[in-house]
Amino acid sequence: MKTDDLHRSRRFLRNWGWALVLSVVLGASAAPKRVLVVGVTEGFRHSSIEVGMQVISQLAHDTGLFTVDIANVNPNAPEFRGPDGKPDRAKVQAANKRLLAEKMSPAALANYDLVIFNSTTGDLPIPDMQAFLDWIRSGRGFVGVHAATDTFRGHRPFHPYVQMIGGEFKYHGPQVGVEIINQDPAHAACQHLPNPWKVFDEIYILDGFERAAVHGLLTLDKHPNEKTPGDYPIAWCKTFGKGRVFYTSLGHREDVWDPNWRDGNGQRANPPEVAVAFQRHLLGGIKWALGLP
Repeated sequence: MKTDDLHRSRRFLRNWGWALVLSVVLGASAAPKRVLVVGVTEGFRHSSIEVGMQVISQLAHDTGLFTVDIANVNPNAPEFRGPDGKPDRAKVQAANKRLLAEKMSPAALANYDLVIFNSTTGDLPIPDMQAFLDWIRSGRGFVGVHAATDTFRGHRPFHPYVQMIGGEFKYHGPQVGVEIINQDPAHAACQHLPNPWKVFDEIYILDGFERAAVHGLLTLDKHPNEKTPGDYPIAWCKTFGKGRVFYTSLGHREDVWDPNWRDGNGQRANPPEVAVAFQRHLLGGIKWALGLP
């Protein structure tokens, strides 16, 4: 073999070896992300929470991009009912406190890359709120769905959680069909959505929202019920320190989540296509918050 050919062969083998090492390293770093999904409620409890848990778990299974750990206390479960058959508030609160002490302590949070608040409500008994916010700031992800903005609300000045998520629930009118404006068709949470996107759901009116502090994804240009012109945000993303935050106010109704869901009369207000699109919307938000392509 000629000297030049020998040098070229050695360079090829050397470069190929580095490529092999790089592929091994990248493969090792592609392990599924770890996600905690929280459905704990200290206020109103949405009936869609359990459906949402199933959908998120299925998205994790189908994509293989992340694994799911669940932190959920269903007050309607038999073990939490009192002698009158109604949920025993004291039992539920104690269970909430025990569960979040286990799943959301500073030590436990180190096991996760992202936390999803799936229609959580009220002042959750998070063991160390400052540590949780610092965990997000450090570069972790947070996703809020629907009533996540009805969590730690009503505090003045705005609770640090509200500042993190970007706004708080103020009120809502009757469930209504809306034509949602797609503000960023290039974003992973929106790239599959039409413009406008027609959805029937419970639409939140928010307080403490600052348009300049977020990257808008979905919005309305008129009040969902009164139809007066204005800016009524539906979904957005933002940074929080080094962390990534995604929020969508959709998800009140089961048929927004699940294309196969039917009510007691076998009916649904949204066609299955809306639920399929919502799942992709949420998955896109989760991927963005995790920093995945």
